[in-house]
Amino acid sequence: MHATPEIREALERAVMDATRAGWTLTATEPVTGGCIHTALCLKGEDDSGKTKHFAKLAPIERAPMLAAEAEGLAALRAAGCVRVPGVVARGDDGETGWLILEWLELSGMGPASGARLGAALAAQHRLPQARFGWEKDNFIGSSPQANGWSEDWLAFWREKRIHAQLRMAMRNRYPSKMIDRGERLLADCEAFFRTHRPAASLLHGDLWGGNAAALADGTPVVFDPAAYCGDREADLAMTELFGGFPKDFHAAYRSAWPLDEGYPVRRDFYNLYHVLNHANLFAGGYVEQSARLVERLIAEIR
Repeated sequence: MHATPEIREALERAVMDATRAGWTLTATEPVTGGCIHTALCLKGEDDSGKTKHFAKLAPIERAPMLAAEAEGLAALRAAGCVRVPGVVARGDDGETGWLILEWLELSGMGPASGARLGAALAAQHRLPQARFGWEKDNFIGSSPQANGWSEDWLAFWREKRIHAQLRMAMRNRYPSKMIDRGERLLADCEAFFRTHRPAASLLHGDLWGGNAAALADGTPVVFDPAAYCGDREADLAMTELFGGFPKDFHAAYRSAWPLDEGYPVRRDFYNLYHVLNHANLFAGGYVEQSARLVERLIAEIR
């Protein structure tokens, strides 16, 4: 998607309206960070000199994804524990939606920034939340993520997460054996929670290594959330699914808030959601990986 003159004008006006100051957009440059949307660096000038913003563009049918991202970032920012990019503006012109964020110079996490993120995430997870779930449905990647509120965490996870992905797998005509075995797993998964009674924590929701980085001073930053309130272990599980987090992150988190007995099995149970989602989005080897993970979890039931 290209930044047409009309879009450039709309982005410039959106920044001025949000900041209530004069700002001239001088250039747009493609940048990384747009796996689903078009990502741009907005270069401009105001009274203080040259400035930058980060923008995502999407066809209007995908504008709700940008709205959900903005709401998730606002919730994480309000929690005040983990640094996130500030939301500058969000809007659309009827054909293209956009989300404009604070520009941050990011680099990979090292041991020190990883440890800081672990401690900060534990602090965020400790903030009391009234219920499990989220007020609105949002997205996990480009897949819809059903929410709503619940007093029962396991019921929420079964229906809104795993069962929802199994229904998508059925529509995709994936192997019926995998889907049937997935239903069997959901019928018996209470065994994983006999000694674990999670409180509701504010979760990032999509915390893989590609959604975390650090500023030059070592401050950790997270972005692209799929926020909701749930078991803190669901966030931690995803940090182990695709790697990218230094061991200092895990050590610092566990030092701040040790994990309950049985976490390794629940980690795999929580990550089944993301593996199934990848299967539904990309097919290929993720389908077989999902089937193997279901069987491994069934074997853990006592």
